Amino acid sequence: MENLYHQTNKMLQEVQSQMGRIERAKSDEVHLVENEIQTRIDQITSNVERLEIMVNKEPPTRRQNAKLRVDQLKYDCRHVQAAMRNIQHRRYTREQEEKDREALLSRKFTTNEPDTSIMIDAALQHNTSLNSAHRGIDDLLGSGSAILGGLRDQRSALKGVHRKVLDIASSLGLSNVVMRMTEKREIGRASCRERV
Repeated sequence: MENLYHQTNKMLQEVQSQMGRIERAKSDEVHLVENEIQTRIDQITSNVERLEIMVNKEPPTRRQNAKLRVDQLKYDCRHVQAAMRNIQHRRYTREQEEKDREALLSRKFTTNEPDTSIMIDAALQHNTSLNSAHRGIDDLLGSGSAILGGLRDQRSALKGVHRKVLDIASSLGLSNVVMRMTEKREIGRASCRERV
């Protein structure tokens, strides 16, 4: 297990150091470099899966430490995979922007041509979606504030009713002991409701 762990860790460090090659590679070499790095990432993932199986075969005294090390390798592998996807996404976006720029620059515009509009539907739809989400959040905040205000009003009204009941009870001549027992019962119910 130790040999496989050290081999996998070394491969992971090599892949991390080679990630910059993708950014510096020429456009015709990018796919080759990406495929090479992706192959190594797949091999690292396979090794990590084998290490996870081997961890359970370790003696109990070393199992916890071995599991922590394998979990760290797994986390690092996921981090490298995410970085690879991020680099690929940036490259795809850059290539698409270059194609769009070339298409726009090569387009011939004439006066009063019916097809001179530039396609901005996606950006407009994105902006509309953001505005509707913003309004939805504002509505949620407003309704939450109204609910809290209503609860405050109910609380003050219930406090007033509670005072009136105590005043009536004292005017009827109920003893202080009975009134204290009633108050303790109400406090107990309130604390039970708060827990729920």
